[in-house]
Amino acid sequence: MRLKSLEITGFKSFAKKTTLVFDAPITSIVGPNGSGKSNVAESIRWTLGEQSMKSLRGKRGDDLIFNGASSSGRQNRASVSLAFDNTDNSLKVPGDELGVKKWEEVVITREVFRDGVNNYLINGSIVRLRDVLELLSTVSLGPSGHHIISQGEADRILNSNLRERREILEDALGLKIYQFKISESEKRLEKTEGNIKQVESLRREIAPHLKFLKKQVEEAEKLNTIRLELEKIAKEYFVSEEAHLVGIKIAVADEIKVFNHELVKLAKEIKEAEVNVHKADKGHADNSAKHDLETKLVGLRKEKDEIMRAVGKLEGKLEAVKIEEFIVRDKTTGQDKCRYCGQDISREDSFETNEANLEHLRTEKRGLETKCQAFGQDERVILVGLENLHKAELSMSEDARATERVLYDLRSRRASLEGHLAGASARESAARIEYETLARESYEVSTLVGTNVMSGGNMEVDRSGQAERRKKLERLKIKLEDAGGVGIEVIKEYEGTSKRDEYLARELADLEASKKSLRELLKSLSETLETKFKSGLVQVNKEFEQFFTILFGGGNASLRTVRLKQPRTVVMGDEVVEMLPEEGEDGEEEFGIDINVSLPRKKIKGLEMLSGGERALTSIALLFAMSQVNPPPFLVLDETDASLDEANARKYGQMLKTLSAKSQLIVVTHNRETMSHADILYGVTMGSDGISKLLSIRFDDATAYAK
Repeated sequence: MRLKSLEITGFKSFAKKTTLVFDAPITSIVGPNGSGKSNVAESIRWTLGEQSMKSLRGKRGDDLIFNGASSSGRQNRASVSLAFDNTDNSLKVPGDELGVKKWEEVVITREVFRDGVNNYLINGSIVRLRDVLELLSTVSLGPSGHHIISQGEADRILNSNLRERREILEDALGLKIYQFKISESEKRLEKTEGNIKQVESLRREIAPHLKFLKKQVEEAEKLNTIRLELEKIAKEYFVSEEAHLVGIKIAVADEIKVFNHELVKLAKEIKEAEVNVHKADKGHADNSAKHDLETKLVGLRKEKDEIMRAVGKLEGKLEAVKIEEFIVRDKTTGQDKCRYCGQDISREDSFETNEANLEHLRTEKRGLETKCQAFGQDERVILVGLENLHKAELSMSEDARATERVLYDLRSRRASLEGHLAGASARESAARIEYETLARESYEVSTLVGTNVMSGGNMEVDRSGQAERRKKLERLKIKLEDAGGVGIEVIKEYEGTSKRDEYLARELADLEASKKSLRELLKSLSETLETKFKSGLVQVNKEFEQFFTILFGGGNASLRTVRLKQPRTVVMGDEVVEMLPEEGEDGEEEFGIDINVSLPRKKIKGLEMLSGGERALTSIALLFAMSQVNPPPFLVLDETDASLDEANARKYGQMLKTLSAKSQLIVVTHNRETMSHADILYGVTMGSDGISKLLSIRFDDATAYAK
């Protein structure tokens, strides 16, 4: 795994997006003081999770965001991304173990906004700071580890106390993951112990009440016997009654079903009979034709009589005309007659008029006689029709009477069935009411005994003893009710409290087992940490000795463990203070790290006797030694060579070549000797607008550029 690139946007003096590519073992960053080159190292430290604003030379989060210049407005967000080549799968991105594809490139990003919001991202996904720290700890990286060494911080390991030195060394040896696990296990252990205390407290709280309930339960045992007997009798009684009523309901339901079926059938038959009766009624209605014929016959006869009378009248008139004709035929006689009468019979047309009248009367008579004959024929037809209708009427009357008798019988049967159906429905209603009453009574008893007494399963009970069971049930019920149900309630409460205590006991056992397991895990982790620490200490001492000898031309240096006593916490008034155990007192012991050095040709045995330059060389030798034992993917050296003279700078440069064989080096420097060992040189400059800019420069220009 190696660092591929660094991308800075809006961080401190880098207003615009700036990208540094690290594709060589040693990359040197140069520039004049105040140009912002140290901001590059700080951006890396910040992205890796640094939380101390002091280490980043700021007070608040928005101090890290570019604050604006004459040529560019202030930014509202600062963002830094580190891209790692992860083709060897050194970085186990969360989720990989679940089968997610392995990331060939891992990008860790941190961003801050002016409102103080911080975001951490891995490959574009927002994660927690803890996720970033745990991921980096697997490859010996972190925000304030030995792999980022700024000017002045090189001396930090010498100025640290014994305990802090051990922590620095553990971090350098890649043992931070064990510290994470130990810390996590200690938190879990602390939580478990807290839960144990809580459970123990709960058990202590319920213990007196449980004891009291137990005594009450012993007194209520006799009531429990009554309850069990009542339960047995009640089940026998109610199950039998339920089966009996269910049987009645089923039988009645079957009867009702049959009655309804018969009624449906009868309804169909009645409908058919009513249709037949209707037809018969219609036949009677058709007999109105007979009445019509009779009426017509009467009218016809009346009209015939009138015609006959008219014929008679015509015959009378005809005879009269004939007589007159006879009289006027003898003219002489007529004249005489006329004279006798005193009339003038000179006109000859009187005879002709009588002849015409006579012919007219004869014609009218013949017409009436013809019409009378037609009426006679119609009369005969009507008489035949009346005879036929009379016969049909007699036949239909017989059929109608038969159909009405059938309809009467059907309606009588329907009324009978409806009566039976009403009786069955009444029995069904009575059975339902009895069942509801039974259910209510069984519920009351179930409430007393605490179980459903109507759920007897496949219980078969002889009904012959139902009356006796009923009496016994009532006696037991009264006896149990008189007891007030105290026994049952106490038993229930006791059972509930006992179950609660048993549950707490199991929880306590589980917590104790978990506590034991966590203690064993802590012991195992501590032993592993101690073993790896001791092994790493031996290797660091070996490398420390070599680098120290190179830098000082001799002498020796080593690290040794020192037993420490853990301070104890003491509450004094409102203050909590830590105090070391006094002589003879026991306390938890731990180990710290002390540094022993011996310079060539000097009688110096302690760090406090070293000069500033000697301290710088000693710290460099130690830091380089630690990085050799557990090489981090990259080292950032921020002007750690500032206090070295030319000879020591040359040695420093040679040591960089040695270190670059195992780790990438990013060196911020002013030193020409150091620059000469770099494969890539980046120059950082700052104009009058206060914005840092990045340039790639040649070595020949680097010295002048750094001034």
